[in-house]
Amino acid sequence: MAVLSRRRRGLDFWPGFVDALAALLMVMVFVILIFVIGQFVLTDAVSGRDKALARLNAELSVLARTLSLESAARARAETYIGEITATLDKEREARTALATSLADTQTSLSAAEQALLEQREEAARLVADISALQRLKAELEGEVARLASSLDTSERGLKEQTEVSERALAQIELLNRQIAAVRTQLEELNKALAVAETTIKTRDLKIDELGRELNLALAARVKELTRFRSEFFGRLRAVLGDRKDVQIVGDRFVFSSEVLFPSASDEVSEEGLKQLLRLAETLKTIATEIPSDLPWVLQVDGHTDRRPISTARFPSNWELSTARALAIVKFLRDQGVPAQRLAATGYGEYHPLDPKDTAEAYNRNRRIELKLTSR
Repeated sequence: MAVLSRRRRGLDFWPGFVDALAALLMVMVFVILIFVIGQFVLTDAVSGRDKALARLNAELSVLARTLSLESAARARAETYIGEITATLDKEREARTALATSLADTQTSLSAAEQALLEQREEAARLVADISALQRLKAELEGEVARLASSLDTSERGLKEQTEVSERALAQIELLNRQIAAVRTQLEELNKALAVAETTIKTRDLKIDELGRELNLALAARVKELTRFRSEFFGRLRAVLGDRKDVQIVGDRFVFSSEVLFPSASDEVSEEGLKQLLRLAETLKTIATEIPSDLPWVLQVDGHTDRRPISTARFPSNWELSTARALAIVKFLRDQGVPAQRLAATGYGEYHPLDPKDTAEAYNRNRRIELKLTSR
């Protein structure tokens, strides 16, 4: 019995079962904890993704509204540009008609002056003919007087003298009629000459009046363009800031070439692109304020120093300066500035600001000049 009791006590497996159950419970608790943590992390990631998606949707909505506003603004701008173009065409036609009228008037004036000169020459010839006829009349009258004094020579001589006197009187009468006809013709020529002089005076007054109107119009346009040029340069100065390499010289805005281009190149640098973007925005802003009938042009002039260049792309400084000016014009055109408002010119080294042969003079002479002018 004692041995059986010891065997039964040796087969007691409950503590091991409890240990295994506790270990299994700990594993389950660990798994549940891992699951809870994973669920939390997944929930947080999904929540952040939803927030990012909502933010992206909001930004997309803002971009859509901005695009709609830009499209409407572009449509309005295109309509305005069409109106400006139509107005400009009308002004060009009116200007062409005025120039044609002025040319016709000048042609008519020249023809009238030529006719007046011919009439004066004809009148001078008629006056000379009248003088010759008057001298001939005087000679015939003298001959008649001489013949009359010798009437008492003889009857035959008297008869002959009478016949000669009659012929002389007939010639005198004919000369008198010719003189009267010449005088009548001369009076008609004088009247025609007076009419021609009056017509010429009227045309001269009309030409003077047209010239004054044209000069006043041109002066007004120049004054207006000068005002917009000052406003444009002022805004450009405010946008670019106070830079030593950008300055206003007379009616021109001068950039140092190093601001826009690398040495011996017509490729615009990164810094130059920033400056040109500001220039394009300023120009487009001021262009909307300039009247459509004012034929303004932004002239871009390229200049180099006097040191020679000879490459396959740029055989001389002329090609380099022209290429730089053309590069700026093309960039402004691509930014929305109308092409008909732009012009490019290359002057090479032939218009220096400083004639000295120093590094400082070379830096001043390598430049890009902008000038707001009229065609």
